[in-house]
Amino acid sequence: MSTVSNKPEGVDAEVWDRMLRATPAEARRIIRSGAFQAPTSGLCPGYAQANLIVLPKEQAYDFLLFAQRNPKPCPLLEVTEVGAREATICATDCDIATDFPKYRIYRHGELVEETADVAAYWRDDFVSFVIGCSFSFESELVEAGIEMRHNTMGRNVSMYLTDIDCMPAGSMGGKMVMSMRPIPHDQVVKAVQISGAIPKVHGAPMHIGDPAAIGVRDIAHPEFGDPVDIREGEVPVFWACGVTPQSIVMNSKPEFAITHAPGCMLITDTKNIDLKE
Repeated sequence: MSTVSNKPEGVDAEVWDRMLRATPAEARRIIRSGAFQAPTSGLCPGYAQANLIVLPKEQAYDFLLFAQRNPKPCPLLEVTEVGAREATICATDCDIATDFPKYRIYRHGELVEETADVAAYWRDDFVSFVIGCSFSFESELVEAGIEMRHNTMGRNVSMYLTDIDCMPAGSMGGKMVMSMRPIPHDQVVKAVQISGAIPKVHGAPMHIGDPAAIGVRDIAHPEFGDPVDIREGEVPVFWACGVTPQSIVMNSKPEFAITHAPGCMLITDTKNIDLKE
């Protein structure tokens, strides 16, 4: 069962009910049908969710090296064979081109389209990178009594382009994106401990407190996702985010790239407990 009950805007009530009750494989089939095109936070608790970047083979080694040098924002769960659309390690019966609710298409670093299916764009030279997502540990935070404000507000998580440089690799370089969740002061240590135990889905936070210290000028206007309320007695807590590859694409400008739309993740068959240290 899901750990979120507030239906995202625009989602059919019957489809939402099915998603709340779905196993990961069932959720992927619903998404593959085109019936669900919304953020996946809170769905299939206990199972890892994943970000995506797909690049031509020509740029794939550079990104693989980039991910190895920047494991906080880019913890790899799987790298596919050249041209393969199927994930085989993190999930079965999993089509990379159809099983994310929404995708983004970039040409020379420019976002040109958002779509629910990228099968028509697929090429024999593509390599897919499936990257751990912080949505994975949210169910454990909820079980520990820590509210996920974006879920209770029926919104996407807030994600910010920071001024923190990633370590460059070949043609790949740029600034880190971080997701933010407001946490009560007396629950921050617990949130750090819980998330820190799962490094394959970003692990412990990168920053706690003053947004300006990491280059976030206006916390009410995230570059990706939706704003959420930060209440008295709460502190903004920032985790490295798998939207970082989109920042890298926009900065490095490869000729073509496919990513997930922020917040619209692959729900894998991999259990969080199997990713713990």
